[in-house]
Amino acid sequence: MATDSSETGSKTALEELFYHTDGVRFIYWRQFTGARPAVYLTALVAVAAFVTGLSHLSRDVVLLEGPLAPVLPISEGSASIAGVVVAFLLVALTFGLIRRKRVAWYCIIVAVPLSAVVPLATLQSTDLPLLLLILVTFPLLVRNRHQFDRRLDLSAIQIASLSSIVGVLLYGTVGSYAIRDQFVTIDTWGDAVYYVIVTIATVGYGDITPVTSQAKWFSLSVILLGTGAFTAVLGSFIVPAIEKRMAAAVGTMSPDLTLHEDHVLVLGYGTIAAAMIETLDDVDVVVVTAEADTASSLNGTNVDVVADDPASTSTLQAANIDAARGVVVATEDDARDVLAIVAAKQANPDVRIVAAANEQRHADKLEAVGADDVVSPTLIAGKLLGESVLER
Repeated sequence: MATDSSETGSKTALEELFYHTDGVRFIYWRQFTGARPAVYLTALVAVAAFVTGLSHLSRDVVLLEGPLAPVLPISEGSASIAGVVVAFLLVALTFGLIRRKRVAWYCIIVAVPLSAVVPLATLQSTDLPLLLLILVTFPLLVRNRHQFDRRLDLSAIQIASLSSIVGVLLYGTVGSYAIRDQFVTIDTWGDAVYYVIVTIATVGYGDITPVTSQAKWFSLSVILLGTGAFTAVLGSFIVPAIEKRMAAAVGTMSPDLTLHEDHVLVLGYGTIAAAMIETLDDVDVVVVTAEADTASSLNGTNVDVVADDPASTSTLQAANIDAARGVVVATEDDARDVLAIVAAKQANPDVRIVAAANEQRHADKLEAVGADDVVSPTLIAGKLLGESVLER
């Protein structure tokens, strides 16, 4: 019996998806397959660095007998704690690699070799596994650098708040070191950094104290500026997360959505979706987006918004997908488009789905998982440019 080629293609595409236990979500890993070993090895480097750091901390004396010991300004005490600090840094950056953030890759390229500094300064037998992991991990990270291509999306307020905390740290460190003779026990740059962090955190151990009026006023300025900058950082990152949660709850429970019939459901919102919605003046449109800022920007328009995950079948059912005329998938990320298409097919197998392929090479995959029609904006734009330059 002959096998339908479309069914075969669909099965192959679905086999390329990683199935999550909730039965709804799928994670599309094909384009990220080559980078996964690098991410896993980076996580192992973080674990090895932590174990190595604990090994150094458990010893009474850490001997600096490695090849880098004579050229590095590192003490036995700093060598004991440095491995643990670098391990926590690697863990944080690994989460960035999992999300394919470009800035995380840049940082990890510096952090992984940095984690080899202490082992090369001590060169104990317990340091060898960490060194071997670093030798294997670093080339893989460099080889798969193109896989980590997502930008770190920060708002102007978040960038300004992070810049303010960096500025306060620089101001306090340079200032305290410049007038170090007016403090008790500030002798090095390390002492200045320690004093600034302790002052901003309002811990005040008392081991470093100002002894002149100028130093006291300077310390007050560091406290005021530091606490203000720290509060701004927390507010700029925590408040949007809370707003997103609240918007998701309110958007999902909107009572008007169940009244929609013969409407167009738009999963994701961006420049493509915005241009498309302008052509649907006489049709009801419901946008499903997980971005709180996007949902807020659409409030007050003639478009209804569900502030929730467009790849969740329960969300799509709340948006009354059963009565929808059609579904447009345009999340501006082909991997997320796959998730949204699968969820839409699960919620309503008969609904017509049109998807926008951000990359032409992914068009067949979007069709394989259930899209009835796939449009490639870049392909259309290229053809129009060619026609335009020939004045056709």
